[in-house]
Amino acid sequence: MLASNGYKVLTAGNGEVAIRAFKRSKQPVDLVLLDVVSPGMSGPMVAERLATLKPGLRVLFMSGYDNTSVVQRYVVEKGCALLPKPFSEQQLTKKVREVLNAAPVS
Repeated sequence: MLASNGYKVLTAGNGEVAIRAFKRSKQPVDLVLLDVVSPGMSGPMVAERLATLKPGLRVLFMSGYDNTSVVQRYVVEKGCALLPKPFSEQQLTKKVREVLNAAPVS
C-alpha cells in the first residue's frame, strides 16, 4: 500500500531481519511501521533497538489488539503512534503522513 503511494519501502519478515535491513539501508529511513505483536521480537523491542541506531526515529505501530496490556503499556502510555487493524489504504497513508509531519521524537 505504501509503495503504491510513492513511499520507498523496506520489508522484513521479523524483527531481526528488520534491524539488519535498517543497518544495511543505503538511504535514510524516516519512519518504521511495526506490528506490536510479532513472532520472536515484539514491535516495541524492535523500535527500542532501532532507536539506539537512530535517535528520534519516527515509529508507527499497528495492532489488532489495541486494548491489550502490551499495547497500552508499550505503545499508548509512551505516547507512540498507533494504527488499529484492520485499516484501509487511505487510513494508513494518512497516519504515515501525520507521523512524518509530527515534531521529531526526543
